[in-house]
Amino acid sequence: MSTNYRVAIVGATGLVGRTVLKVLEEKNLPHITYTLFSSAKSAGSRIRFLNQDYIICELNETSFDSHFDYAIFCAGSSVSEKYIPIAVQKGCIVIDNSSVFRMHKDVPLVVPEVNPEDLLSHNGIISNPNCSTIQAMLPLKAIDQKYSIKRIVYSTYQAVSGAGRLGIEDLENRADENHLQKFPCPIYNNCIPHIDVFMEHGYTKEEYKMIEETRKILHHPNLPITATAVRVPIVNCHGESINIELEKEFDIYDIRLLLENSPGIVVVDNPEKNYYPLASKSNGNDEVFVGRIRRDFSIKNGLNLWVVADNLRKGAATNAIQILEKLIK
Repeated sequence: MSTNYRVAIVGATGLVGRTVLKVLEEKNLPHITYTLFSSAKSAGSRIRFLNQDYIICELNETSFDSHFDYAIFCAGSSVSEKYIPIAVQKGCIVIDNSSVFRMHKDVPLVVPEVNPEDLLSHNGIISNPNCSTIQAMLPLKAIDQKYSIKRIVYSTYQAVSGAGRLGIEDLENRADENHLQKFPCPIYNNCIPHIDVFMEHGYTKEEYKMIEETRKILHHPNLPITATAVRVPIVNCHGESINIELEKEFDIYDIRLLLENSPGIVVVDNPEKNYYPLASKSNGNDEVFVGRIRRDFSIKNGLNLWVVADNLRKGAATNAIQILEKLIK
């Protein structure tokens, strides 16, 4: 007999929340009843989902009194910090898109193609990694398993949708410095080497997240990693240049074959035909696209990759739903 699950979507009217609903419609998971939550501002409004009208419920301290099996939180750090402990106390298993619990020792940080075994040790909370971290993990895990990664250098080119609706509006407002809502300077016609706040050591919080989350997911707590995160003037899909130093010697054709046979990865790599991962081609897809696979001749066992993925889907919504599917199975 099939089990019917009750699932809450918190932050259902936001950019990531709406993407969660879109992916859920595409997957059409059986035996699930959904309840959609948002702030008081959106409560009472209607949203079309799974061919029916859903009324948005206001999230409050009593929202989880009626039993939910699972919840996906897409409403930001302050909401997660306040309401996730309440949900867990009521017996709900939470998948959280915020950064609040990611580095807690008892909270697994999961990319289902990479470390699904970590789901076995949760205490009611599973964290979705940072969007830029998620897409890097698929190729890095495959390479690390066979060749052992010695060092990583990240350079990211991150779309404005990663900053939410206000980031998109800043781009749409072009070079109007008087109406900036999200970025410290106009993103139109600019690349801004500043994502999240600067920390005392000179890195931004976004860069620090990538470093620490990579170590946690790959189970390499002392792996040398550096990162530079840059916001670029495109709407959606993050690009990443990843430079890797390996412990073992490798054949470049074996690396390509390894990636081609890894789940969730699509290799797009034929420079002679101008065939490489592009944001415009990655948009709306759940796969991670990898190309520009080439040896770094400046160091022993050096490797370069160019990695692109839809940051709202695989970088957030789809990854969370893949976690939900694993938990249900």
